[in-house]
Amino acid sequence: MYDLTGFQRDLLYVISGLDEPHGLAIKDELEDYYEKEIHHGRLYPNLDTLVDKGLVEKGQRDRRTNFYSLTRRGQREIDARREWEHQYVDI
Repeated sequence: MYDLTGFQRDLLYVISGLDEPHGLAIKDELEDYYEKEIHHGRLYPNLDTLVDKGLVEKGQRDRRTNFYSLTRRGQREIDARREWEHQYVDI
């Protein structure tokens, strides 16, 4: 996960917390968190990067709607990141 941007890590966390979200659901969650608009030109290329890296799977719900889910590797990366964070931040 060290090679991901902060935005890409946030995408992983949002996808992990939702049940096979579509792009607009992910966008809405991130806009609430960042308190600003997330443009499609930022969202979808970063989702595609996560798919290319094998961290996220993209499926097709219908002809117009894709959904996203974490792969096992994606979940392992989140788990490893949380362990690493725990070394420095004790919650």
